[in-house]
Amino acid sequence: MCVIFFCADSNPLPGGYKLILASNRDEFFARATMSAAKWANADHVYGGIDLEPGREGGTWLAIGHSAGFFKVGALLNLTGEPKPRDAVGRGMIVADYVTRADEEHSILNYNERLLKDCTKYSAFNFVSIEIGSASQPARVKLLSNVPPTLEDFQNGECCGFGNSLPHSPFEKVRHGKQEFEAIVKAHGGASVETLSAQLMQLLRNKHKFWPDDELKRRAPNWGEGLSALNVHIEEHAYGSRTHTVVLVDSENKMHFIEETMTGLDPHGEWNKTHIEKDFQNSV
Repeated sequence: MCVIFFCADSNPLPGGYKLILASNRDEFFARATMSAAKWANADHVYGGIDLEPGREGGTWLAIGHSAGFFKVGALLNLTGEPKPRDAVGRGMIVADYVTRADEEHSILNYNERLLKDCTKYSAFNFVSIEIGSASQPARVKLLSNVPPTLEDFQNGECCGFGNSLPHSPFEKVRHGKQEFEAIVKAHGGASVETLSAQLMQLLRNKHKFWPDDELKRRAPNWGEGLSALNVHIEEHAYGSRTHTVVLVDSENKMHFIEETMTGLDPHGEWNKTHIEKDFQNSV
């Protein structure tokens, strides 16, 4: 389970941001993970890496820059769908997208190719973003594989997705998107410190948006526990173990801000990472 909220605008107002993104990663606390960093095998890419045996090298969220544009990829599980026999691991979907800058891996070609072969994976939502020059609008796509669909979203549009199909969002996603829009409207031209603090507060929200018919249908046994933006299901050692904010300002400076659990107790120590990278001469 995960949530993501973002706004991509290739030509923001002065002092604004090309990308404002906030995301929670929900996972079992014991799953081996590398915190956000520059990737050793692709030094133009930043994000966390899954270290789970058999899934090494995959990721749920990453941003890359090259060839004059930014690429962002995020993967969310589609809850409650049957798993195909011999399902292929999904983590490399994001990694393959953000690490390559050739035409084959452009947002359009990559998604169209993935759409033709997406049913071999367990159910997912794949978010892809491409932000280039100010003269070209940001491109945003969502690919879901149950059923196989590909949708476009507009430059400057505030988007929010979770672990259901976009037209039947969980209540926490619907409410979270409204709050995200309010934050962008009120603080979209504020400092990195102010904006990121507001977004982190959103991601830490423990209020349960329950009852929720769609969540109850998809996760009848865990539904109420999953109904908060900030999930914590103690008996299963599962929950929102990573909060991430990614900002790219109008001068192409990126801030990748992550708070992630260092152990198995969400009330214990959290590791805080703030990566700053100036891509002004690269994009």
